[in-house]
Amino acid sequence: MFSSRKPALLLCAGMIAAGGTLARAAEPGFYDYGDQPTPAQITGWDIDVRGDDGVGLPPGKGTVQRGSEVYAEQCAACHGIFGEGEGRFPKLVGGAGTLMDDRPELTVGSYWPFAPTLWDYINRAMPMAAPHTLSADDVYALTAYILHLNDVVSNEFVADRDSLPKVKMPIVTISSGSTQDLIPWPSRA
Repeated sequence: MFSSRKPALLLCAGMIAAGGTLARAAEPGFYDYGDQPTPAQITGWDIDVRGDDGVGLPPGKGTVQRGSEVYAEQCAACHGIFGEGEGRFPKLVGGAGTLMDDRPELTVGSYWPFAPTLWDYINRAMPMAAPHTLSADDVYALTAYILHLNDVVSNEFVADRDSLPKVKMPIVTISSGSTQDLIPWPSRA
């Protein structure tokens, strides 16, 4: 009988200790683990880019030519030499005019509405094995190259924080009453 009191007392002591921690955790802004991030740490993770106007794009620039080099090194193994996709990895090129089909081809050239969104995705998620490791210049270059592969920009295009928001993607969505029409965009940047 004496031996059963000791585990019961330990269990009660543990519950009291846990209750105190849980009560503190309920206080706003207190999670009882880690350190409060510094402003510099928060700034380092503040990497979002707005698609429609490019707010948040960092300084830097990249050419289509440099993008072809980076693409060959970092992207072709998964996305194919010309963006056609390899194995289970998605196509980046083609699909123009297929969004209304039974089996649309969802590529940069067929459904991405804003060029800065492409920059943001590459910056955050690519290359798949080591995301967010490319320099801003290389991300700009890749964006320029992929846009060029989709006939959105010319071979002389230089991507930067000023030029990307001005790129007219092949497809734009406009509101017309209660429905949305997909309109092909006729010109190149």
